[in-house]
Amino acid sequence: MVSGTPPDAQNAIPDSLVRELKELIIEALMLNDMTPDEIDSSAPLLAEGLGLDSIDVLELAMALNKRYGVKTQADDERNREIFASVDNLARFIAEQQRLGLANA
Repeated sequence: MVSGTPPDAQNAIPDSLVRELKELIIEALMLNDMTPDEIDSSAPLLAEGLGLDSIDVLELAMALNKRYGVKTQADDERNREIFASVDNLARFIAEQQRLGLANA
């Protein structure tokens, strides 16, 4: 038996990170009529969900880079998955932080 942190705990998304991301989305995209509680963490960010378009995603990517130091490439095929929901964004940032590629 291997000791250490269980795999599920390693992949757990901190609630504080999810909350920060919701606040960042509201701030970066000037969605001043929304509150973090109104954004469903698992709902789509694009199209039918929050309704973000490509310009919104670009602005959000720049805000994520500024706040967390994470970088996404425009031609990265994972972008659709990364920006699919707040939960996916949080998982991506947490993964980058674990790898030392993002600010905590």
